Amino acid sequence: MKGKMKIVSIDIYKADIPFHEPFRIAIMEIVSAKSLFVRINTDAGIYGFGEANPTWGITGETQEIDLAGAVDLAKLLIGKDPLAIEERMREINRFLVHNSTIRSAFDMALYDILGKTAGLPLYAVFGGEKRTFFSDNTIGIADPDYMAEKARSYKERGFKAIKVKLGTTAREDIKRIEKIRKTIGEGLPIRIDANQGWDYHTAVTVLRALEPMGIEYCEQPVAHWDYENMRRVREKTTIAIMADESLFDHHDAIKLASMGCCDYFNIKLAKSGGLHTALKINAIAEGVGIRCMVGCMTETRLGLTAGAHLVSARPNIRYADLDGCFMLKEDPIMGGASYSEGGEITLPDDPGIGADIDPTFLKRCEVITIK
Repeated sequence: MKGKMKIVSIDIYKADIPFHEPFRIAIMEIVSAKSLFVRINTDAGIYGFGEANPTWGITGETQEIDLAGAVDLAKLLIGKDPLAIEERMREINRFLVHNSTIRSAFDMALYDILGKTAGLPLYAVFGGEKRTFFSDNTIGIADPDYMAEKARSYKERGFKAIKVKLGTTAREDIKRIEKIRKTIGEGLPIRIDANQGWDYHTAVTVLRALEPMGIEYCEQPVAHWDYENMRRVREKTTIAIMADESLFDHHDAIKLASMGCCDYFNIKLAKSGGLHTALKINAIAEGVGIRCMVGCMTETRLGLTAGAHLVSARPNIRYADLDGCFMLKEDPIMGGASYSEGGEITLPDDPGIGADIDPTFLKRCEVITIK
């Protein structure tokens, strides 16, 4: 009987990728993806890649914070079995309780190794099947006319839904959606995301005004901690409410469901700490009749492909918001999920995540190796 596989070294890469243009949401503005790639190497010659794309206004992490955390996590894992994911994630989650984004990078890399060892793509590792599906495309907060022209271009490209960032004043946000709907016409769903930007009264005012405008759902209308007012907002509008920043892990999922705060869950690997907890969130959602979406920060196609495997494997996940790569000026990923012009996502058949990083890109990155 062969001995257990062991982790022999871990490479941590700092990766800075500029955006095509600044991206503004209610609580922050970002101009580039300041990410980390984590490569876990084993004594069997199999390696796994994961990605952390910290978003300070949501998870409280920066690239430097995650780099420091990654070094400590790497030291924790050296010499251990990467296939014992339950135990590895228990150690990781106990060691860094709040730094969900860097934990998600290690989680992805471990699952990548598991899939490669099994010779299966991740959706098959999870017991699912390969299916194609569509991502929306997101418009950041800007002048209403500019946002409307963005929406027009997304419609012309063939996207099946458009996501619009809101969360300023009631007057401005209503004007934005009125302008967009007038520009794109009826029929194409609009999804809105306030990113905690409204208080209770503003949320109710805006949502009631937008009810006739074909809004598919509204994400996180109030502050992440304000469960009671999220529930109250939901009771005051016919527009479905989706929890985002209020939902990090399976404990949050139970609280949101038990309080009747929302109609949908937005699962992001950067919030949940990776696939291991994301699967638990979806299981809870299935148990209480809540459908899910898998969303993203501004990851490359590496992190987005990991999320896409989750969508493919779990039919309870109804929506995909995996458009972060559209914002990036550079695509350093080889393989991975492919996107049509209109946002249709097709997964690779390769084992594991099925995505790798261009070695020429990695040579430009600052790297720390832990052995």
